[in-house]
Amino acid sequence: MSVSQNYINHVALVLDASSSMSHLRSKVVEVADQQIAYLARRSRELDQETRVTVYVFADKVQCVIYDKDVLRMPSLKQLYKVGGMTALLAAALKSQRELAQTAQLYGDHSFLTFVLTDGQENASHRCPDAPSKQPRALVAAVAEMIEKQDDNWTLAVLVPDQMGRREAMNCGFPKDNVAVWDATSTQGLEEAGQVIQQATEKFMVGRTKGIRGSRAVFSVGAEAVNQKTIAAAGLTPIDASGYELIPVARDVAIRDWVTESGHTYKTGCAFYQLSKAEKIQARKRIAVLEKKTDRVYTGPEARALLGLPDEEVRVKPDQNAEFTIFVQSTSVNRKLVPNTRLLLMH
Repeated sequence: MSVSQNYINHVALVLDASSSMSHLRSKVVEVADQQIAYLARRSRELDQETRVTVYVFADKVQCVIYDKDVLRMPSLKQLYKVGGMTALLAAALKSQRELAQTAQLYGDHSFLTFVLTDGQENASHRCPDAPSKQPRALVAAVAEMIEKQDDNWTLAVLVPDQMGRREAMNCGFPKDNVAVWDATSTQGLEEAGQVIQQATEKFMVGRTKGIRGSRAVFSVGAEAVNQKTIAAAGLTPIDASGYELIPVARDVAIRDWVTESGHTYKTGCAFYQLSKAEKIQARKRIAVLEKKTDRVYTGPEARALLGLPDEEVRVKPDQNAEFTIFVQSTSVNRKLVPNTRLLLMH
């Protein structure tokens, strides 16, 4: 008798616990606990087994929870303590090296790691876990490790600014697996938690479609939305008679532009083009437009394609030469952006 190939996710949180994180300590615990609760709920709903590992790093790197069933996870309240410097590279190396020793028998295993830091690397060369005492050698070691990881491994990092983003990319992190967060406030950390949750949703839904890893966990651009991912998500174009695309000529309220264009406005019939970072509510429908054909894809799978969880989340548009994202409007006063298009569903 054959063994069923169930989905097994190994999700790791690698958390900066340096002294500069002290003002965010309780919020880190809250956000991490929320992420774990979310993972537990989605694992049940999608019938996936999820195992969680947590590392904290300051002057040294410490694994405080290893590959534990998400349904049995404790709060991080007693496990996350701050103090010291930032051994970021050592944390990336140690977490991936140790997780690679996890057995991958009897199942479709996939590894997803989020590293969260509020500063730049400054301590790995003194860290007992580091394979080298030379900063350049450590950068090269991380880049080589990422390059050699199999396709069922996803390593992402959240950094505090553009300098951190450049440093992460120099270390070999794929650009769409690097996100910038506001490390100065609890709200910034809350938004970082939403970004992680959105990326996790995209990962877990992707798993059900046979996608094992990603080099674009934080993107809604071309790496995330393309012919291959649309097909994998099971999206099919809607009938062309069911919608109309209307160019937007000026800064105008959405209901006014629909009626000026000779149509009757009904709440929820109009979709605006995503052109700036904004919050999208759980009930909002998403449509994806293929630019060269004007074919439109919509449905719950479109939200899943972007990794939108069933709660409000902040999304920013990324460069995509082939596809455009539209968001359902339920407000009559939503201001449209000139030189975009309005998608009107009949």
